[in-house]
Amino acid sequence: MSYTASMVVGNNDTALAAGSGSLLVLATPRMIALMEEAAMKCVADSLSASDTTVGTLMNVSHVKASPMGADIRAVAELTAVDGRKLSFSVKAYQGETLIGEGTHERFVVNIERFMSKLG
Repeated sequence: MSYTASMVVGNNDTALAAGSGSLLVLATPRMIALMEEAAMKCVADSLSASDTTVGTLMNVSHVKASPMGADIRAVAELTAVDGRKLSFSVKAYQGETLIGEGTHERFVVNIERFMSKLG
């Protein structure tokens, strides 16, 4: 299974806006969020209405900067299922250029039970 999420780098997506840098380029945290979105949506239709997934681990490199206005896409591919643990390969691109890649883990949780544990 795989899913592609996309975005255009805007003012709120920059390193300056995120506080992760001082330049008007795609912020690493924003790239990671797009990767998580792709992974979450990759499996969302396979879950029951009472379940969702939560991200627990992200290990990525951000290897190339992207300017404001750039079209970015993140591709998540489900690589392993171990009970409730889901493992993904995640990659981000600007056009055909790889700008980031890594691995991501999510866990399937029951929404009501998960939310009841918050305090």
